Amino acid sequence: MTQVTIRVFKTKLFARFSRKNLISDLDLWKAVNELASGSIDADLGSGVFKQRIARRGGGKSGGFRTIVLFRHKSVAFFVYGFAKKDLANIDSTQLLQFRKLADFLYSQDEAALENAITEGNLIEVRDGKETIH
Repeated sequence: MTQVTIRVFKTKLFARFSRKNLISDLDLWKAVNELASGSIDADLGSGVFKQRIARRGGGKSGGFRTIVLFRHKSVAFFVYGFAKKDLANIDSTQLLQFRKLADFLYSQDEAALENAITEGNLIEVRDGKETIH
């Protein structure tokens, strides 16, 4: 059986959110594994998903919501996060923006992704640990 490698990234904005809220890279990997296995909290269409992440010491229901641009067996981009207590859900304008961002990011070739990493706009997460270039 061939193992599929999914590249996982977080945006600079999402990296700040995750640091502030003590969301580890391992938590992100768990969320991607759930998506890959079909355990999806909400499929918002066009490769945009809402996936819950538990708060430290708590469960998912009172935890965080993340917006993940996910292409099965290929790539995941964590682009937005919020606490359920702060925001019930994203609105239709935000969803449209995330769909456009998904189209853009999915169209990027390897060189463009590497450039985004070098510029600090994307941070690649490997094996549950942030990769520093």
